Parts: sequence; structure tokens; C-alpha cells
Amino acid sequence: MRVALIGAGRIGAMHARNLVDNAGVTELLVADVDTARAAEVARSVGAVPSPTIDAAMDGAEAVIIAAATDAHASLIRATADRRLPTFCEKPIAKDLAESVAVVEHVERAGIPLQLGFQRRFDPGYLEARRLVTSGELGAIYAVALHGHDPEPPHEAYIPTSGGIFRDFSVHDFDIIRWLVDADVEEIFAMGSVRGFDVFAKYSDVDTAVASLRMTNGILATLMTTRHDPLGYDIRAEVYGSRDSVVVGLGPRSPFRSAEPGVPAPAGPAWPNFFDRFPEAYRAELDAFLSVAAGNTPSPCTGRDGIAALRTAIAADRSRHEHRPVLMTEI
Repeated sequence: MRVALIGAGRIGAMHARNLVDNAGVTELLVADVDTARAAEVARSVGAVPSPTIDAAMDGAEAVIIAAATDAHASLIRATADRRLPTFCEKPIAKDLAESVAVVEHVERAGIPLQLGFQRRFDPGYLEARRLVTSGELGAIYAVALHGHDPEPPHEAYIPTSGGIFRDFSVHDFDIIRWLVDADVEEIFAMGSVRGFDVFAKYSDVDTAVASLRMTNGILATLMTTRHDPLGYDIRAEVYGSRDSVVVGLGPRSPFRSAEPGVPAPAGPAWPNFFDRFPEAYRAELDAFLSVAAGNTPSPCTGRDGIAALRTAIAADRSRHEHRPVLMTEI
């Protein structure tokens, strides 16, 4: 299959490496608004640089979008108009109305769209979901989600990020729906600036928590921070009537026990999301190539992306208005 990769930044370069190693890809075309960057990434992996984004799409059978966030909506519309199966990194668009309009455009075109919520393809999360759906954990009482970046983004990124919930926690809002097979019904969120005053300059926070009630009655909590000096920490704790499990607990976990005599994890701690989820990033592209070939439906649709964004918007409203927010309000 001839695949066009649009976007040759950090994530695009990683996707390029994974795609050239995939037996299902016969030719990889790399395009970017920065043609020199596209040429460099293509050269480094043995792919074909494209002179323009349009040329790459016109020569492809499937498209992977890893371009800047602001370009996602227009690129998805362009691939839909060409009837090309499309994979796109989150988000579809920062605005809910635009996200809905793009998804409806895709649905009218009849193409499959897969979003890049890579945690759904991580072995630990997959096993946790299997344990939940099989009933091996019993009745699920609660889920605790943790997301901690090793360091905050540079200041220029903060006003364009959409805020901590839309930029970072949106992955948690997606994974909780997938993990327990239910939608978010209600959310109450709070935030604070604890270590980096620059976030307050843009009405954002570096630390946030949220409580969620799912439509099936399961309760969940979320804690997220923009700084963890020990490394990149992404976890999900699932508590059931028969058993409890943790995703993200292992020798590379960036924390240690305060109990006497308990050794610290062997390390080294995960430094970033590339290092934390390498198998997941490869697996999501494997899944997309199967989708593009018409063998399987999309495992993470545009509607899933809308649901996660709606939850992030509800969390923002809750934080600003200091009250619980029902999803029916969004």
C-alpha cells in the first residue's frame, strides 16, 4: 500500500520509522510545509520526499496526518474529498463545532478515520480492558488515572495548547470510556498553578484533578501535572470486587515506595511518551493499515475523538465555574 505521511516533526519522524518497517507499506511518501524537513526525514528512513502535500495525497492509497494541530481539520477534509482512508493524531480540531463538522464530512464521504489515541494499543491497557470486560476483576468500583509530564512545555506552546485538559488529559478522557465501555456522565474539575507561574499568564494551570461519574455508575478520578522530576508517569488503577490491577507499574515507573525496605524501581524511568509507548505507536499503525485495506473497522473513530473533546470542554467549564458539569450541558 502506498502511504502518505503528512507532517515530519517529532511524531511524524517516529511514524516514518515505524511505517518503513511495516511489510504492508510498499512506498512511503513524506510531505511537510517545510519541504527540507520532509526531505530529511524521508532520507533518514529510505522513504520518498514529496514536493507538496497535495502531491503526496494524490499519489497515496492511505494518509497519516501528523502535521500541526491547526492543519488537522483542513487535511482531513482534503483526504475525505479524495476518498482516502485517514489516520490523524489528536485532536481533529480544537473547537467542538469544527470537530463535529469535520467528522460529518468524513461520514458523508464514507472513508474510515482513525484517531491517534495510542494508549488503546498499549499491552498494559489492553490487558486491563480484557480483565474488565471478561469479568475477572468482578464489579468495577472505581478507576484512578494519573498523567504526569516530565517537564512543562515551552511558553510559546501554552496559549495554543487548548489547556491542560484538552492537550494532555484528553488521552485519559478517551481511555476511561474505552476501558470501562461507558461514557462520561458528569465531571467536577479543579486546577492550580503550583510551580510554573507562566501558566497563569494564559489562564491555564500546571496541576489539575477531576472526579468523573460514568453512565454505568463507575467512578473515576484523574490527577495530572505538567512536571514530574523523576520522569514520564502514565498510570491507570482499576479497582474491582474480585481483583485490582495497575497499568504503568513496573521497573521503569518514575516513583518509589515510602515503605521501609521496599526497593525503588530498577529504572531507568520513562523519559517521554515515545519511550513509554513504543509498542502502542507501532500497533496503532498496524491497525490503521488493516482499516485502510478494508479488513477491519476503525478502532478509534472521529466520534470517539468528539467524546473525549467534549469531556475536556466540560472539565474546563467545571474548573472555571467551580461546579460539577453534566455532559448534557456540552
